[in-house]
Amino acid sequence: MSKKINSERKHVKIYTDGACSGNPGKGGYGAIITYENREIEISQGFVLTTNNRMELTAVIVALKKLKFPCDVSVYSDSKYVVSAIEEKWLVNWQARGWCKADRKPVLNKDLWVQLADLLEIHNVKFNWVKGHSSNLLNERCDILAVKSYNLDNLIIDKGMNIVNT
Repeated sequence: MSKKINSERKHVKIYTDGACSGNPGKGGYGAIITYENREIEISQGFVLTTNNRMELTAVIVALKKLKFPCDVSVYSDSKYVVSAIEEKWLVNWQARGWCKADRKPVLNKDLWVQLADLLEIHNVKFNWVKGHSSNLLNERCDILAVKSYNLDNLIIDKGMNIVNT
């Protein structure tokens, strides 16, 4: 959620992407955290997940890597993630007890709860970027995500076992 930028905080940029082979299917996420002249790449693959879960997980894992409260610009090609924040869907879901406007339960609640907690720590602005359109860091995140689900060290996305949360 956008708070006023604090000049005493570090400004970090995070690029993220999620990918799946099948939906649900095996999937992965990739994220690149940039601060000053440094970059950190993170990625992981999962046995069974969805694209939306990987898009969310990329943002969550990257924000969890930050050691101090920061001003953060997140760049994602996921309209699901960006719209949920920038169009206040997340705020409304929380106000309605984790139900959507149609009164159906919010999907991926386990991840949205984690993201909501992180948004209380960091001042985050979400920015949508068109996927596969020459944004070099977004493209690198996509490569990381796909590469990660093709590795042998895939883990189980435990959230896939949660029904209607």
